[in-house]
Parts: sequence; C-alpha cells; structure tokens
Amino acid sequence: MQETFRKVDRAPEFSRDLKKLLKSYPTLEEDLQIFIRTQLILYHKHNVDNHGLFRIPGLGFQNPIVFKAKKFACRALKGKGSRSGIRLIYVYFPDEDRIEMVEIYYKEKDDTCEDKARIKSLYMR
Repeated sequence: MQETFRKVDRAPEFSRDLKKLLKSYPTLEEDLQIFIRTQLILYHKHNVDNHGLFRIPGLGFQNPIVFKAKKFACRALKGKGSRSGIRLIYVYFPDEDRIEMVEIYYKEKDDTCEDKARIKSLYMR
C-alpha cells in the first residue's frame, strides 16, 4: 500500500506561481506529484534524508514547520536532474499529517531567497 499524507493543499499564491511556470516547464505538474509521492514521503514518513529538503530558519515561529526543497527534478529541464533550479517552499503540519505548498519558483543566479514575507503572512500568529 502506498503511503500518502492525509491532505496536500496549495496556497492560492502557489497556484499562481505554478501556472506561470507551467508555460515554460510543461511537465511541472506531474513532476510535482512525483516529488510528493517520493521525496516528501521518504523524508516525513520514513526519515530518509537525501539532503534535498531544508528547514527554513528565522521566520519567528516554530509551528508549522516550513521547508525548502532544493532537489526537485523537472523533466522539462533536460539534463539537469534534481538540480533543475526549481525551488519549492512547503509547510508540514505533523499533527494533521498535512502538507501545504506555499511557493514554487525557478532559482535565478541572483535570486537565492524564498519569499519570507509571504510565509509569515500565511502562518505567523
């Protein structure tokens, strides 16, 4: 039996980000489903760390837990594998066994930071 999370949600901002990226990377939606079924399940359910997920520090709150995925394979970016440059920010709610996708973007050379203001506005109490 395939393990899954009780629920996987998308913040409205995430859906907008994804829609923009899909124009350039048409495999992204399917790549995202594969990422959830493999990397997130392994990390959160089986404690297998492939060093591709990192907790984001300095947000001013401990719960929920916010992660950045730096290893995200996008088949539309041929030849790059998990170092595609796609970054994904998500929140894990362990008590609810729920994932919420917050942000997805293509990392430019000068763009190395997630939108902390967005994260704080959604989750800081």
